[in-house]
Amino acid sequence: MDVKFADSFGDSLKTLIRHESWWYKTYEVVRYKIPVFFKNIYRFRKVLWNHRWYDYRYTLEALQTSLEIMESKMHGGLEVFESRGKKIEKMQRAIQILKNINDDNYIEMAEAIHGEIIHHEWEFEETGETIDNPMGEKGEKTYRLVDKESPAERKHNRKVYATSRKLQEQEWSELWQIFKGQDIKDYKRREKTLTEEQKKETDQYAKWFDGSGMQGWWD
Repeated sequence: MDVKFADSFGDSLKTLIRHESWWYKTYEVVRYKIPVFFKNIYRFRKVLWNHRWYDYRYTLEALQTSLEIMESKMHGGLEVFESRGKKIEKMQRAIQILKNINDDNYIEMAEAIHGEIIHHEWEFEETGETIDNPMGEKGEKTYRLVDKESPAERKHNRKVYATSRKLQEQEWSELWQIFKGQDIKDYKRREKTLTEEQKKETDQYAKWFDGSGMQGWWD
């Protein structure tokens, strides 16, 4: 069998060999990797300044920033817009959820549904009891917080807090479903329900695909 190669194949092979040389790797570090490193420091400057190890929200802040960068670049990506546009929408939704979590917006979201939480100025009253202060003072007066909430106000506030927790749980589940993406088995089951006319169409997968699935977010 006569195997032939075009000149472009030889050029590509030479390029691959050149990229493995020590001098090119040194050039690559100085020309590309170091500038990108400092660019990333600027992009993540807020995350780096605020980051602490002891709270998961700092990790989510880094994820939010990374997704914001990716989403902005995807608008000019090479992928066809029919699928790229759906991915961008899911990225935007994930970013919004991360923002809601990081900014702790759920009380405000619940208040938009039920009305604002009813607050009262703190007021204390004497209990009529005394205690011996550890610092040595005898018979020190004690106080308690006056409960000014009416039954109706207490019911309203509890409703706001309950809705806030529910919204947070729903968005947390939605966030990870966006990252996980659709199950291809669902598409296979959908295929079985298509009519003969629908099977002739070439965009059935595109209609089913909703843009979710972080593993497919690249360009």
